[in-house]
Amino acid sequence: MNEANFIKELSSKKYRDRAFTKLLDLYQERLYWHIRKIVGTHENADDVLQNTFIRVYKSLSKFKQESSLHTWMYRIAYNESIRFLEKEKKKSFSSLQEVDDAFLSNLKSDVFFDGEQAQIKLHEILSVLTENQKRVFQMKYYDNLKFREISKLLKISESTIKTHYYAVVKHIEKNITTIEYIEKIKA
Repeated sequence: MNEANFIKELSSKKYRDRAFTKLLDLYQERLYWHIRKIVGTHENADDVLQNTFIRVYKSLSKFKQESSLHTWMYRIAYNESIRFLEKEKKKSFSSLQEVDDAFLSNLKSDVFFDGEQAQIKLHEILSVLTENQKRVFQMKYYDNLKFREISKLLKISESTIKTHYYAVVKHIEKNITTIEYIEKIKA
């Protein structure tokens, strides 16, 4: 698919709806999982995804093509996710740590989550990191974005992105081993 032609179709009144349907088919699942990693539950991810596509649809005429369509939409999804978390924090939590604790609790009880212990352990390890460290790791590890793309999305230098990512990887390696060791002792 030629992105420039696709963007023209999205901008055209005649082809916009058909092109937007194609856009949904291409990006809905990837954006859902990107959002889900940030907001936690299936229901919240669905709500944020819907808001993301509404914002994408309304903002297509403003898309300047300074980045790829994919990167631009990820940025919108990221911003919508952060907006959602901020609203949730204001409603019922006094700190981001409480949001993380609630997320972990929701994750363990979510019927759409398969309950893999490794995923729960990984989230527990990630929950103590800064927001930027978590986002960088999620975008690189789960979404397979390039450092350059993450840098554009988060508006942080590429070298800082790399520093965050490799620090998180070391933190995970250290703590996964510790958790596995503690569980062996308990057993």
